[in-house]
Amino acid sequence: MRVFITGAAGFIGAHVVHSALRAGGEVYALVRETSDLWRLADTRSQIRIVRGDLAALTEDMLRAIQPEMCIHAAWYAAPGKYLAAPENVAVLRDSLRLAELMAHIGCRRFVGIGTCFEYDTTYGYLSERSALLPRTIYAATKSALFQVLSHIDSLDVAWARLFYQYGPYEDRQRLVPAVITRLLDSKIVETTTGEQIRDYLHVADVADAVWSVAASDLTGAVNIGSGSPIRVRQIVETIAQCIGRPDLLRIGALPQRAGDPPFICADNTRLKSETGWTPRYTLEDGLQHTIDWWRRRLAQ
Repeated sequence: MRVFITGAAGFIGAHVVHSALRAGGEVYALVRETSDLWRLADTRSQIRIVRGDLAALTEDMLRAIQPEMCIHAAWYAAPGKYLAAPENVAVLRDSLRLAELMAHIGCRRFVGIGTCFEYDTTYGYLSERSALLPRTIYAATKSALFQVLSHIDSLDVAWARLFYQYGPYEDRQRLVPAVITRLLDSKIVETTTGEQIRDYLHVADVADAVWSVAASDLTGAVNIGSGSPIRVRQIVETIAQCIGRPDLLRIGALPQRAGDPPFICADNTRLKSETGWTPRYTLEDGLQHTIDWWRRRLAQ
């Protein structure tokens, strides 16, 4: 299958590229002119790079490729900024145009990457039938895109709502890599009490789940998560135990973030029952794999 993947140089997109290639897909990877392609270094010879951003895409460019499927992973994702960033509105506009172009050239299958923050997170366990209540512009624009795409009859739209991810290629400012890199450098790690409960899944399993949805005939929203709730402090403590430096942890040294939901976990019944997807990594195995990856990267 000829697959057009946007955001292919990003954390999620690069892993989706790997999953598509393992399944035998012919991958066309859209990356910005200024993007560093380090996450795609081991796949460069197997994919076709398309340089440009969403706003610059033309119908002629896409007709030359004739993709049978589009997996749209591109979005504004700067750590610490993306939730409230006005850039989300521009990405929404460009994403709608992308879908319109795909419909015009006859590409029927469109898979978008959504977020668990589209839901009313006060419900805790979240299924695809849970109420929506996006509280940030990031979540609101993602939700708006899905709502509009659902009404384009010429597209078969699946919407992969991602929960929490970790693993190789992640920005080191985010929780798991920040803890790993500080501990590997023998530095103190200060955290909140970490009592909030979340749903974490290794990014390779996330990407495989996205591909399982993409390669199926599913339409509508599909949750991408482990379905196993865990306290954030357990994530941090497991990392410290794997590295052998629990003495460097300072749990509770930082204040809780105001308004942080206490419990967010995916009901992934639809994903598992309708695609047959199963994860490759347990949490401990996945964290150890990520630690080993960071050791290699920091040694380069």
